[in-house]
Amino acid sequence: MRVRAWIAQSFRSSVCPWVVALGLFVSASGASAEADRIVSINPSLTSILVALGAAERLVGVDDYSARQIEAVKDLPRVGGLFNPSLEAVVALRPDLVVLVPSAEQRSLQSRLRGLGIRVESFQNIRFDEVLENIARIGSLTDTEAAAKERIEAIERASRQARALTRDQRPRSVLVVLQRDPIYVVGRGGFLEEILEGLGLSNAAATFDEPYPRVGREWVVENAPEVLIDLSPELDDPVAFWSRWSSIPAVKEGRVIDLDASVVSMPGPYLDRATQLLLEAVYGPELAARLERESRP
Repeated sequence: MRVRAWIAQSFRSSVCPWVVALGLFVSASGASAEADRIVSINPSLTSILVALGAAERLVGVDDYSARQIEAVKDLPRVGGLFNPSLEAVVALRPDLVVLVPSAEQRSLQSRLRGLGIRVESFQNIRFDEVLENIARIGSLTDTEAAAKERIEAIERASRQARALTRDQRPRSVLVVLQRDPIYVVGRGGFLEEILEGLGLSNAAATFDEPYPRVGREWVVENAPEVLIDLSPELDDPVAFWSRWSSIPAVKEGRVIDLDASVVSMPGPYLDRATQLLLEAVYGPELAARLERESRP
């Protein structure tokens, strides 16, 4: 259930596609003042706040953020991704609450606003949306310089990765977010955009949604050449997928276990995600070139 919650809360929304404004974004509330007491109810937003040096403004976070992000582990918790507590949030006297509007959090957002508490909602499926979130949070916390630096680092890595892999043979890649049931990276999300920038073919691009659920038979039939496993299950992914030896990625020893907290986080380190994915598919030499050539 943890990963299903992560997918639903960090990646999905019933409103798609989203309109992303250019430049600094002003929320539906119309407010643009800085915030000193922030409650974050999404790990990607929490991660951005920490990366920009605004962790001291946080007074509370969701359970997932507290478990996964070291800098906020001791902060008060306001509930899970599917069951945030209105009472816990209000008790922290925030001047700003940030969230990604799932069905549950849209209800919370409405109730908080009814109590006069400022709420900023963020969409974070597409690559440009994640960059815009970094800029917005920088504006909200007076960390615009740090936000600009992070965005520029991500954009440099993206450009250089595209240049380095321009002449590589396209490979079919499947990114698995969870194994039981199987969720994969489909079409329209930031991870697919990173794969495309690396000259790779997303095996699940035929799905209209960014994070579809598929069956094992589908994985076998679609025969990915590379299988990147980001699932949280504790068993060895190579051993797990070896049961389907006809999959080219299994036959060729290209089942790769990567750090999901970096690769699948729609947060401030998409440059690191790009480098990890490039290394997984093309090897450490090209990844080292990317690191060198992406420096300012």
